[in-house]
Amino acid sequence: MTQSPQLTHVQEETQITANPWQALRAFTDARIALGRSGVSQPTSAQLAFQLAHAQARDAVHLALDFPALQAELQAAGFGASLRLHSAAADRHQYLQRPDLGRRLDEASRDTLTPYRQEGGYDLALVLADGLSALALKQNALPFLQALHDKLSGETWKLAPLCLVAQGRVAVADEVAQRLGARAVVILVGERPGLSSPDSLGLYFTQAPKVGLTDERRNCISNVRPAGMSYEEAAYRLHYLLSEGRRRHCSGVDLKDETASQGQEALGNSNFLLAPPTA
Repeated sequence: MTQSPQLTHVQEETQITANPWQALRAFTDARIALGRSGVSQPTSAQLAFQLAHAQARDAVHLALDFPALQAELQAAGFGASLRLHSAAADRHQYLQRPDLGRRLDEASRDTLTPYRQEGGYDLALVLADGLSALALKQNALPFLQALHDKLSGETWKLAPLCLVAQGRVAVADEVAQRLGARAVVILVGERPGLSSPDSLGLYFTQAPKVGLTDERRNCISNVRPAGMSYEEAAYRLHYLLSEGRRRHCSGVDLKDETASQGQEALGNSNFLLAPPTA
């Protein structure tokens, strides 16, 4: 009995029917124009999808090494940070009870009490693992360094840096309210996509307090090397912080009027309408 020959990568490629709009893949990580082999998608595309699905699933369940992150932040000059915990006792409860991830547990409330100052703070920065601890691990420090460059030389009284385990976006409101901060930004791991298991989200709220809903926040999403750069995200957030402090508002009352670096480079052109280059 003879064995069937193994299909090599070169043989597989020759059996794939290419897609006519494959050139658009240069502009997106979305799974488009994969081609086909017969009536099925190519083996390499199927394996890549399974890998991306596994990476997204792992990102949700990966535990963040908080002591290591605290040490990195302190070594980078951000001082000692406060370690807090949401009311969700563990990851299992966190995923099933979003409401618990939006509030602090009793021990964390007590931890914050001595740090409240008369006159309050201009800004509180909160870091939460969210739905991707990987995002915080990889992106929090370089983004904070970029933001620090924007804030340096300006008069911002910053609250102690706070790290929240099993935290969701709204937990920052309680942290800021208990510290007496007039504004808060939370860096949180976003829900992983099939091409972005490490996406960091930034949420800014002016006059934070428990019970606020999402229309009171401004969001900057997909902060990571393969998405929005740290420099551009810091530029956009700095604008929101400055305008929010000046206008005493955020969310739907505060529009992001910055232009991305890419838009400035392209002007009013549209790559889909631009004539082909020689």
